[in-house]
Amino acid sequence: MEFIPEELNIYCLQHSDVEDELLNELNRQTHLKTTQPRMLSGHLQGAFLSFISQFIKPNYILEIGTFTGYSALSLAKGLTEKGKLITIDKNPETAFLAKIFFDKSIYKDKIDFKLDNAVALIPQLPNGIDLVFIDADKSNYALYYDLVFDKLNKGGVIMADNVLWSGKILDLTANNDKDTLALQAFNEKIAKDTRVEKVMLPLRDGITLIRKK
Repeated sequence: MEFIPEELNIYCLQHSDVEDELLNELNRQTHLKTTQPRMLSGHLQGAFLSFISQFIKPNYILEIGTFTGYSALSLAKGLTEKGKLITIDKNPETAFLAKIFFDKSIYKDKIDFKLDNAVALIPQLPNGIDLVFIDADKSNYALYYDLVFDKLNKGGVIMADNVLWSGKILDLTANNDKDTLALQAFNEKIAKDTRVEKVMLPLRDGITLIRKK
């Protein structure tokens, strides 16, 4: 869901960096070959992720939720020369497309794609993470946050996607919607966490930037 009129969204795109050829092709193939292409980060959010990553210059990025790889390729643009990005997803139906485009990219040796359960895998990963992007099953957002927090360097950044959940986040009667309830609880958890600085932005479906003090 976009929270600004389409014409303003187009204006923003026209005044942002141009989508590179590989990402443009991945965008097109995702719409052709998947049933939920709206899960793609897309041009504007991808440019934002790239900008944040290039600003931080991370050595170690963790992405939870790969989909077809658009966000991973966007984030990889900020990696240091010897940096690495670990991206985790458990859906084999979209993994094939991500692997194809990772192999096509100049970051293929820096991206480690793990087709696995993130809850089980994250505790096994090394510490020293500089940047985390959470964009997986919404019911586990709070758990993912807790699992990565101690592995995150001081000053490290966590970005959480879909925190506005198509506006449903304001629905106080969503008693039977587990994803909405989980995101409401996650947003409250972050708002009250004094160990971090945070800002929530209405970019696409909402994204929260969280910096570990």
